Amino acid sequence: MNEFSPSPARRAWRRFAQNRLGLVSLCLFLSLFVLSLGAELICNDKPLVVRYQGQWHWPIVHNPPETVFGGDFDTPTDYLDPFIREQFTRDGNWGWFPINPYHHTTINYFAKEPNPSGPSADNWLGTDDRGRDVLARLLYGFRISILFALALTFTGTVLGVITGAIQGYFGGKADLAMQRFIEIWSAMPELYLLIIFSAVFEPSVALLLILLSLFGWMGLSDYVRAEFLRNRQLDYVRAARALGLSHGQIIWQHVLPNSLTPVVTFLPFRMSAAILALTSLDFLGLGVPPGTPSLGEMLAQGKNNIDAWWISMSTFAVLVVTLLLLTFMGDALRNALDPRVADSEVKA
Repeated sequence: MNEFSPSPARRAWRRFAQNRLGLVSLCLFLSLFVLSLGAELICNDKPLVVRYQGQWHWPIVHNPPETVFGGDFDTPTDYLDPFIREQFTRDGNWGWFPINPYHHTTINYFAKEPNPSGPSADNWLGTDDRGRDVLARLLYGFRISILFALALTFTGTVLGVITGAIQGYFGGKADLAMQRFIEIWSAMPELYLLIIFSAVFEPSVALLLILLSLFGWMGLSDYVRAEFLRNRQLDYVRAARALGLSHGQIIWQHVLPNSLTPVVTFLPFRMSAAILALTSLDFLGLGVPPGTPSLGEMLAQGKNNIDAWWISMSTFAVLVVTLLLLTFMGDALRNALDPRVADSEVKA
């Protein structure tokens, strides 16, 4: 290796980019995630902008009463009402609606078929048993699942790295005491605790995140502990101690950067596990509050409405595609950070 060779991070990214399946999966996943972040601009029952009688309105930000558009009641405007739609076609009035004019809470009272209704020109993926658009609920549910998975992965990773670093770096009594604590804590019935807390407290995403974070760090801490136990005996750590660096400086500046390979490698798989956990709890009714768009709740609706195949099939497809993309990304990331591949490149 010469002085102009790329950094280890760039070599890892180059190896990741050479895995076409992993790179395409990353691009597709990021594209779907960005689209879900703008779900209000894609699936919404309010127009993005309205031009009515020479005045501009932005219903997606502030929804005026229907009296503004020639209605009779001083209530929020229902833009699916045929009368309101007709008003936007007169005298140069117009409204710019999203591609799918349904929010995840919108009930289509003007549907031509009883609920749940199958895919149609109005509802591309049909409606659920309450008349809500399946496509809108899938898009919003996908966003909640990914954001929840990111938050749970972040908290679990931080807790796992901290505990594993303390155990592996200091060892001895600190390692022994924390290992006994992990053994006791891992024996706690997580599902039973979730059931108890769901009965005592009002269900919320924050409560679910806290409860799952209390148990989601233990698996990663074992890998970090093993890396710290190995790296603390190496020469560069001994040299740092001889130079008088503090324990915090040695951990943060030297040992941790060389112990992050298992942490980074497991990130996509931890996200997959978080998505599955949220979906499973929502399916059992122990997850997010009622009315919140959720993939697990959609699967439960598909189970309760066997004839409405479009509900379960579309939700299953979203889950399978999401988990496959994360799995392909994780495999590519694991190969990119494989030390055997890195050593072969260095020797070359």
